[in-house]
Amino acid sequence: MARGNTRQRIQDVALELFAEQGYEKTSLREIAERLDVTKAALYYHFKTKEDIIIGIFQDLTRPMDELLAWAAEQPRTLETKREILRRYQLCLLAAAPLFRFMHENQATVRELSIGLTFKERLLALYEYLQDPEAPTKARVRAMSSVFTLHAGTFFLQNDEDDPEEKQEAVLEVALDLIEQAHRA
Repeated sequence: MARGNTRQRIQDVALELFAEQGYEKTSLREIAERLDVTKAALYYHFKTKEDIIIGIFQDLTRPMDELLAWAAEQPRTLETKREILRRYQLCLLAAAPLFRFMHENQATVRELSIGLTFKERLLALYEYLQDPEAPTKARVRAMSSVFTLHAGTFFLQNDEDDPEEKQEAVLEVALDLIEQAHRA
């Protein structure tokens, strides 16, 4: 198996175990056992659980970093803001396992280096969606467009609606909010 595939398998299994029993209660030995590899083989790729979660975070947030780099080069038009929200929704959907981990292990995340960097990314995204000179209601709507995507992606996941239809509806509401914010 290629090194990249093994690394991905380790991350996937670790995230499963972290979700099942919590970050603190999961050992590297358990991750190795679930993978049916030796602890030494696991150490070849990751020395600690934190190294694993940092690797997962970096891999799953790379699309968000690419989105922020793209947004920095764009004019602050309504169409740019709409496209930022469309792309951000895709980032959220791709990173859903990581966000579940972050939600279920909030105390641990605060102690790890990944917590602050996610907050920084979110604040940067927000800056591309709002005008600092806009009225307060417009800035709140811009911020709410992002939170609408979060809520729709994570808090409605157990909702009985068709997942694709639900995501379209969530995006539509977020786009409505950004349009109202832009017009203010």
